[in-house]
Amino acid sequence: MPELPHIFVSGTAEVNPYTSSASGGRRPVLQARNRAGHGEAVQIKLEAARQATLERSESRTAFSLPTRQGTYLEFESAPGSDLITKSLENRGKNIRLLNVRTVNTGDNEDSPQIVTKATVFIPSGEEGYFVERVRQFVEEETSRGKPKNFNLLTSIENVQLALLESLWTDDVALIPNDDPVWCEVWLRGDTPEVVSDFRSLAARLNYPTQEGCLVFPERTVILVQVNQEGLTQLLESSDSLAEFRKAKETANFWIELENLDQSEWVENLEGRLSVSPDPSVAINILDTGVNNGHDLLAPVLQDTDKHAYSPDWGTDDHKGHGTLMSGLAAYGNLQQCLETDHAVTISHCLESVKILPPRGHNVPTLYGTITSQATSFVEIQAPDRTHIHCMAVTADDGRDKGKPSSWSAAIDALAAGLSIDQLVRGRDDSEIILGERRLYIVSAGNLEGQEEWQNYPDSNKNSSLLDPAQSWNALTVGAYTEKDYISDTNLTEYTTVAPSGSLSPYSTTSCMWENKWPNKPDIVMEGGNLIKAPDGFCSECEDTSLLSLSHLPRENQFDWINATSAATAQASWMAAQIQDTYPEAWPETVRALMVHSAIWPERMKSEFLDSQNRTDYARLLRVCGYGVPALDRALNCASNRLTLIAQSSLQPYDRAERGSRYRTKDMNIHELPWPKDVLESLGDTQITMRITLSYFIEPGPGEVGWKDKYRYASFALRFDLNSPLETKDQFRIRLSAAARDEDEVVETDSGSARWTIGSNGRSRGSISSDIWTGSAAELAACNLVGIYPVIGWWRERAWLGRWNQQARYSLVVSLHSPEQNIDQPIDIYTPVANQVGITTEVPIET
Repeated sequence: MPELPHIFVSGTAEVNPYTSSASGGRRPVLQARNRAGHGEAVQIKLEAARQATLERSESRTAFSLPTRQGTYLEFESAPGSDLITKSLENRGKNIRLLNVRTVNTGDNEDSPQIVTKATVFIPSGEEGYFVERVRQFVEEETSRGKPKNFNLLTSIENVQLALLESLWTDDVALIPNDDPVWCEVWLRGDTPEVVSDFRSLAARLNYPTQEGCLVFPERTVILVQVNQEGLTQLLESSDSLAEFRKAKETANFWIELENLDQSEWVENLEGRLSVSPDPSVAINILDTGVNNGHDLLAPVLQDTDKHAYSPDWGTDDHKGHGTLMSGLAAYGNLQQCLETDHAVTISHCLESVKILPPRGHNVPTLYGTITSQATSFVEIQAPDRTHIHCMAVTADDGRDKGKPSSWSAAIDALAAGLSIDQLVRGRDDSEIILGERRLYIVSAGNLEGQEEWQNYPDSNKNSSLLDPAQSWNALTVGAYTEKDYISDTNLTEYTTVAPSGSLSPYSTTSCMWENKWPNKPDIVMEGGNLIKAPDGFCSECEDTSLLSLSHLPRENQFDWINATSAATAQASWMAAQIQDTYPEAWPETVRALMVHSAIWPERMKSEFLDSQNRTDYARLLRVCGYGVPALDRALNCASNRLTLIAQSSLQPYDRAERGSRYRTKDMNIHELPWPKDVLESLGDTQITMRITLSYFIEPGPGEVGWKDKYRYASFALRFDLNSPLETKDQFRIRLSAAARDEDEVVETDSGSARWTIGSNGRSRGSISSDIWTGSAAELAACNLVGIYPVIGWWRERAWLGRWNQQARYSLVVSLHSPEQNIDQPIDIYTPVANQVGITTEVPIET
């Protein structure tokens, strides 16, 4: 079928005022309290904490030890009840909410007793703040006859002086013992003074700190080497603490040939190879370095594009993994390139940053700073290129379970356009300018070990993706496999672990994450399979892996690679093809097209989809993402397959006309050019429609509950489609309360039942995609797509000066009609191309 370009449309968005039409959130779950008795009990606990603080301060002063000028308190809810955390903070008095945690205080997992704990800092001179809140609760009432501060006080079960565990937001089993380890110290503040003051304190206490830091909104992260006693000393000495966390530690036929024979295959491919002399797109491999002495890599990776995080490491590949990644990032399916006799054209180039040392491990550091530096190297060396950053390096455990880390948040910040200087040094003022967005493609992380492999696929569903795969803005790549054939005659009794077309045994998932975290992975690509012996022992082999290039070409030209590393390298190659084909496409758009082109193979659906209901589809997303992308669908339309792309923006929030309140501001309604006449003529013919929305959020990673004003995402966007009988005015009224007259009732149906996944399941993270299937006649009138905001920290933390920022997004909409035939050719592309001024002749095959 003839290939046709996607249609980029502009000027389709009509800006409308937006007010959410959703009802308020649920009422908090609170304990019944005896007003006087409960007030007195809280009062006694506050006084005990005050006295303990005073005594500790006097004792430390007597021994000339550094002493903080304030108090850390821990507030706790009753089991199963809410804690009104937003009322624990008063910015005007510098009383700050530092972190919020949920803890199971029950004896076992079968009988959970979930309590919420919050740590609050109270500066010297403000110790009476909560005492006064208690007095008002006991003695005063609101105009409605309700005790003042009712929700806050009734939500408090206990209050005490904060201990080390109150600031430790990681797994408590990781709290160091007597031996010093590297820990992330999250400081309250984002100014250079906060950093210098804390480094001075750490030096005075003889606690080593690593160079570099990460700066996020109201948080700075520094690495400090301390033991448990050291963390307690920091707690007693510093006014600037918010959190402690532990630092992260962090392949047949051709291979069996003699190297001389392998070299003949290489020479054959070289003779058919055409490489762009001045590529505008580059894939940056962040790994173990790359050996570009290989004849198939030398044309695409210049020495000047090889870098190392530390100059002492050298830029060569000491282990082989980076070169293996490069073979797939350069050629995509290398085996296919070798097997055919067609010309091979490479329009992009490679870059390499060595981020792992040649010996031992990295000195514990903030991997966010390493990623930032790796980004900086290639941007300085080649500022005119579009860089696609590819990284298959992950942490060695999945303890985050979807929660943002300093590493994943750094990737989110860089993708959103934060400059390297802003991320690693911060700014003296609050004005942050988001620059060029960046596309990061990261691996989901691998499942390893006999017990896990033998329990496929249950072990995959129970194993969390590895840091930084939880990054909202990165394209996170898991693995599936079609490799179920074993040619090795020595392995005739072996079988493959995973069936063809299903999840690879290596791939981790987000099934165990809370629903508030993104659906990850975003896509899956070929990652190879495992083989199983009759006794159940699982192993790797060349037949079920992918062919790539060896880092030691004097010994072997080829080697094999598998798992999510292989999948990530292939995804980067695919992204480069899209970016080269559509230079005007934003990083958000490239990510959107890869997700938009993805489908679930039937075997994958039969394995992980119990039914066709939306709950099961939402679960499938957390196992396999949106499925396997296809380059043809990502790059091209056809006469019966139309893809429209709108790159636009809106201002999600604004200041209210009166007072200091902030509110939602705009929504966009895209009126898309549409093949209405053709669709109407097709009547009951079944048409598939798909919509994908992609945007990059600015992160707010401090663990302060990630709700209320401390949401992780700066903003969030949602999409909706008008129903067949809904006019633009009716659609506008349904979406926004601001478009309604007072007491006006919404009478039109949203048509939500038409979607495969549904708004709840698809709206987790910063990319969402959904599929609608129905009659062409119904779809003929459905060309209005509404994009509207929901609450983010840009609005809730207005003091950071981001409330009036523009939020940009990419919208991809496609229609797919049945395959055309001679008797009844279907052309939905040409009518739309004509509407937007594209002259295209669509040949009809005969």
